Parts: sequence; structure tokens; C-alpha cells
Amino acid sequence: MDFQTAQQIINSDETIEVLYAGAPVWIESLNPEKKTALVRSLADRGSAREVPVNELVTG
Repeated sequence: MDFQTAQQIINSDETIEVLYAGAPVWIESLNPEKKTALVRSLADRGSAREVPVNELVTG
């Protein structure tokens, strides 16, 4: 996805399914300079990682 779409998702009142590497994730925050997102796995809420926004897809 593009960075603008990620911003719309994070600011949305609705829950929108987002996938990273085929697994559902929650976008915690965005870094506009690096075009990355801090995401947390919905399967393992203890692990968060910074990933390129262009590797995220909507489900």
C-alpha cells in the first residue's frame, strides 16, 4: 500500500484488516521520513516490528 492509504487506515474509526507477509497486523504508528510502519502481529501481540509501508496490504 502507499503511505497515504496507511495514514487513512490509522486515522479511521473503522477496523480495517491489514496484512504483512500474509499475517494480520495492527498499525501502531507511521514514520513519514522512512515510509515505514510500526506493526504488531495480531497473533502474537508481544512482538512489534518496523516494516516498509509498501509491503502492507489490505485484506
